[in-house]
Amino acid sequence: MDNRWRPSVTVAAIIERDGRFLLVEEETSHGLRLNNPAGHLDPGETPAEGCAREALEETTWNFRATALVGIYLSRFIKKATGEDITYMRFAFCGELGEQDPTLQLDQGIVRTLWMTAEEIRASAERLRSPLVLRCVEDYLAGTRYPLSAVYSDASIHGPT
Repeated sequence: MDNRWRPSVTVAAIIERDGRFLLVEEETSHGLRLNNPAGHLDPGETPAEGCAREALEETTWNFRATALVGIYLSRFIKKATGEDITYMRFAFCGELGEQDPTLQLDQGIVRTLWMTAEEIRASAERLRSPLVLRCVEDYLAGTRYPLSAVYSDASIHGPT
């Protein structure tokens, strides 16, 4: 039996425009929750590529990562099953492109919202995880690392 610990790798877009942050309201097992546009990293993509894909799927907005805000770990135990999950989140900020009117929000996403940091802080009980606010706070503090801080070998795109 393989008991190796394997965190779930996720990517998140910290998108700010005119003092407001783009969040999604999504269905979860705990009801409707607020989250940064985020999701699991898929095979064959870099974290920055996965972040752009997730932002588009969850918000219909094009996004291009320009900096890493941080790498975060959090732990969640599902009450129903007792499953113990550790998430490793790569959060990026960047440039918001055009919204694609031909797309629909990803399954489970109810709507997108633009919220101020104060509104996000006041909604702490509705956040999907504490990482939602922590990423926003780090962004506001000016935390930025170059994209090169996350090296992705060419092999992730397939055998050479």
